[in-house]
Amino acid sequence: MTHVHVPHGLSQVGRDGAADGSVMPDQHKRKGHISPFWQHFLKMLAAMAVGMIATGAIFLTIVGLKTWDEVTARYPTQALLAMAVGMTLPMVAWMGYRHMGRRNIYEMAAAMVLPVTPFLCLVWFGVTDSAQCAAYCLVTVLAMLALMRYRRSEYSRQM
Repeated sequence: MTHVHVPHGLSQVGRDGAADGSVMPDQHKRKGHISPFWQHFLKMLAAMAVGMIATGAIFLTIVGLKTWDEVTARYPTQALLAMAVGMTLPMVAWMGYRHMGRRNIYEMAAAMVLPVTPFLCLVWFGVTDSAQCAAYCLVTVLAMLALMRYRRSEYSRQM
């Protein structure tokens, strides 16, 4: 058996990097850790996505069309309003379930609904022939993220 000489003052490094040979706590867990802020963002994004998909499916069924592109071309105002409601309701429900508080819920609902106005104006003033739902949805995600960053301390708490 060979003996490894370690100079005085230096100790062997353990398998997880601790100088005393022990395992450093949670070193591997930190690599895959998502902060509470981003967890909250992803959960709210998931609520929005569920709402968008459900709204699209319901709308297609009601009007009897085959694709969402047909809906946005034929019923642009209704499609935009349906998406605004369809994204907002599940998010508001999720925030209520998580006890986020009325002010936060109202602000987030506004971040979902207010951005629809310019897209409605594009349709109403003939700038575009169809609803720009993809652009509207992108703007709402950015508005949600901006509001969450503005109120970062509230959205960074562990839920």
